[in-house]
Amino acid sequence: MTRPRSLSATLRARLDERRAQNLYRELKTLAAAPGPRAQLDGRELVAFSSNDYLGLATHPRVIAAQQVGAELGAGATASHLVNGHLQIHADLQQKIAAVTGREAALVFSSGYMANVGTICALVGRGDQILSDKLNHASLIDGARLCGATSLRFGHSDLGALQRRLERAAAGGNLLVAVDGVYSMDGDCAPLAEIAALCREYSAWLMVDEAHGFGVMGSATLPLAGSAAAAGLGQDEAPVLMGTLGKAAGNAGAFVAGSRALIDYLVQFARPYIYTTGMPPAVASGCLAALETMEQEAQLRAQLQRNIAFFRRRAAALALPLMDSTSAIQPLPLGDEHAVMAVAAELQRRGFLVGAIRPPTVPAGTARLRITLSAAHSETQIDQLLTALAAALPAAAGAGA
Repeated sequence: MTRPRSLSATLRARLDERRAQNLYRELKTLAAAPGPRAQLDGRELVAFSSNDYLGLATHPRVIAAQQVGAELGAGATASHLVNGHLQIHADLQQKIAAVTGREAALVFSSGYMANVGTICALVGRGDQILSDKLNHASLIDGARLCGATSLRFGHSDLGALQRRLERAAAGGNLLVAVDGVYSMDGDCAPLAEIAALCREYSAWLMVDEAHGFGVMGSATLPLAGSAAAAGLGQDEAPVLMGTLGKAAGNAGAFVAGSRALIDYLVQFARPYIYTTGMPPAVASGCLAALETMEQEAQLRAQLQRNIAFFRRRAAALALPLMDSTSAIQPLPLGDEHAVMAVAAELQRRGFLVGAIRPPTVPAGTARLRITLSAAHSETQIDQLLTALAAALPAAAGAGA
């Protein structure tokens, strides 16, 4: 009988396998949040890897609000349902509900917890959940953990979704979960069409607005995200999740929807119930960020100008970008060695760009994930593209 390996031997073997596959991940330790200039290992770099789409992580008003919020206490000291729910949390939730056009909202400590907690509260044994194949890991894990029958459909494939809905077993509840903007491809889900199918088959639609909230919306709800941009309100997209660590520049997340939905999550969303409340300083910073978004619409306009400028210049240089009109601009290289080589060369030239490899993306689709911010100047964008055009020839050699 073969004895099981020791823990240390198992860990070493699995880490060695990751290194051999060129998939080993390493932390980059920055001196401070990039704005967009970053200090890394004593060097100044321009970061094109941050999700701080509006530059609010370093906005003086947001930082000042966090400092004032810290006077309420370094921490919430308990879960929201014990004594960790402060007035600043209530104020933040009221503001989120207003800017998303929903009756109510609930703050979570992270987007991961919001998605897992919400899915597991809404569906379980005897129910079904249908998920886009490129959904964020938190949606995927929520579907795995909830106990419902979990089925996936091809990325933004409306025909495949309809076939799944047609075959859905009768008797249980049916939840369709999608990203509004896909974090690794940068494309938007066809939300209006998905909502129409959900209405036809009596399914509930859950939209993850992590990358749409604050930078997309409608004329009346400019911050509400891709669902609002697609013309969907609370009835069409009843479960709306968003994060506060991307466009809002802070941390945490929320779910917005009907009053009944939020009251239900307070009762049944375990990651909300059993986690210490959001630190009051973070809640204060988030509230200031939302107020700044409302008052400084030029930040969203500048982000859109930067996206258009980037894509126009990239096309002139014949760079093989994926089809994205969001702040996420992926450049696929396919090979893990190539993407690491190009990222290293860009860093040598003064630019920090995310190198995304499996298992975050499917095998053979390794890419640079270039993210743009309203804080970038056209000069910085132009310099990145020039460096990228020079660095790409190294990829051919690395992948050979």
